[in-house]
Amino acid sequence: MNNMNQMMKQVKKMQEQMMKAQEELGTKMIEGTAGGGVVTVIINGHKKVQSINIKPEAVDPEDVEMLQDLVLTAVNDAMTKAEEIANKDMGKFTGGMNIPGLF
Repeated sequence: MNNMNQMMKQVKKMQEQMMKAQEELGTKMIEGTAGGGVVTVIINGHKKVQSINIKPEAVDPEDVEMLQDLVLTAVNDAMTKAEEIANKDMGKFTGGMNIPGLF
């Protein structure tokens, strides 16, 4: 019975550490860029877009598709980086397993 209590304490401690790590992810800001920096997207560790910055030279009324592609590329760049950070930060709790919905 003592082993069970000890195990439950360890599980609770790990849950608290995971929750803290999840909260900390939300405070991390990740930058994605495209077009040599003419489009910049900032997202947090929870993959929520915080800002999009488009330099004037990226805006060509004759080529809206290019601007759309740049924004899409910058968002995807930021998302990829956020995923890598989440996997690194949370991987220590999951042993490298990707658990859907956890982060």
